[in-house]
Amino acid sequence: MDRPGLVTGDDGATVRRMDPYPVHDYDPIQQPGADWRGRARKLVGPIVAAIVALAKWSFLLVKFSSIFIAFGGYALIFGWKFGLGFVVLLLLHELGHFLEAKRERLNPKLPVFVPFLGAYVRYTRGNPWQTARVALAGPILGGVAALGFLLAGRANGSQALVALGYTGFFLNLVNLLPVGILDGGAIWRSAGWLRRGGGSEKALVVYTLYFATAALLVLGMAVAYFPQHRL
Repeated sequence: MDRPGLVTGDDGATVRRMDPYPVHDYDPIQQPGADWRGRARKLVGPIVAAIVALAKWSFLLVKFSSIFIAFGGYALIFGWKFGLGFVVLLLLHELGHFLEAKRERLNPKLPVFVPFLGAYVRYTRGNPWQTARVALAGPILGGVAALGFLLAGRANGSQALVALGYTGFFLNLVNLLPVGILDGGAIWRSAGWLRRGGGSEKALVVYTLYFATAALLVLGMAVAYFPQHRL
């Protein structure tokens, strides 16, 4: 019996048959159907990526949007140049709190602006010694910022920059008032707790820094002051 592809000759020998027209398996080309899943992935993929990116960076948008809102509000009242300088003064004041709280490992949050009310930095409350130093850092760096505006204004003959310097000295001095939620209130409360709790030396340091900062801010206001004859 012949096996597939083999034949038996007349002499009884089995040889391979040479088929001049071999038969091969053949699958005709078929037109593929519409790949709806692939198309859906291509369409939805970029949208999902955009949503993930927005969720990832939304906290930055929220934080910094308050700066732009504050700038817009102050610009409407004082003009955009003075409004920008005013926001910079507030930002540097709050960065003083932020940097010192960071150094104290109190987990500070980025500054948040409240238009026409100022700005604030949230951080984990520490002991009175830490709280006093964080509270002092704002007016100190804010006073340095005001000095920068004053020097720049004097060097360039710009009354607007000098006025911003005066404004910075004044705002930081007001913040040192020992009342309520102002920096001065936190400083005096902390110094009192230190004094009554056996930390009289640290309380003395706090009082010294407090009065020295206030005196320098008053001096800065006196130097930056110039008379105005119009509103």
